[in-house]
Amino acid sequence: MNPLNSILLLLATFLAVFWEGAFNGIRHLFGAQIDLLPALVVYAGLCGGLTTMTLVAVMGGLLFDTLSANPPGVTVLPLFVSGFVLHSQRELVLRDQLFAQFVLGLAASAAVPVLTLLLLLTSGHTPMLGWGSLWQWIVMTLGGGVATPVVFQLFDLFDRALNYRRTTETSFRLDRQIRRGRN
Repeated sequence: MNPLNSILLLLATFLAVFWEGAFNGIRHLFGAQIDLLPALVVYAGLCGGLTTMTLVAVMGGLLFDTLSANPPGVTVLPLFVSGFVLHSQRELVLRDQLFAQFVLGLAASAAVPVLTLLLLLTSGHTPMLGWGSLWQWIVMTLGGGVATPVVFQLFDLFDRALNYRRTTETSFRLDRQIRRGRN
């Protein structure tokens, strides 16, 4: 991943957190806000380097915690763990397949809230839990699963539009005419 892609990914992380805090249309429609950070961490873990994935997890987690009731930094570790697991196994993952992207986004979007809840409970905080929390978790999981292939497609589009691709040249030219026989 080149530096331009890393910068675009960090910008998308900032915009995702801003979107979650500023626009409440989905929250009013479904009763829960879709979290885009796990989808971005999945992309960073599979297509970026360890530094980029760490920056997305730390920056996204801290920005998310400043806009929520969470203590600062509690979301960073679950985002980092989900990204690190994918980054360490990325040679085994079919990252170009839409179904694999959906399943990985589904798993990360399900694991990050659960790990955050476990961190909150073990640190002595009392989060508001009820049957509505289960509905919110389901909406967040499905929304993150659907958002992950969209994130992959969007960044592939950016990659094709903004990065230079080298063409492979061969010694054989198609427009060359081979003349045989005597002149």
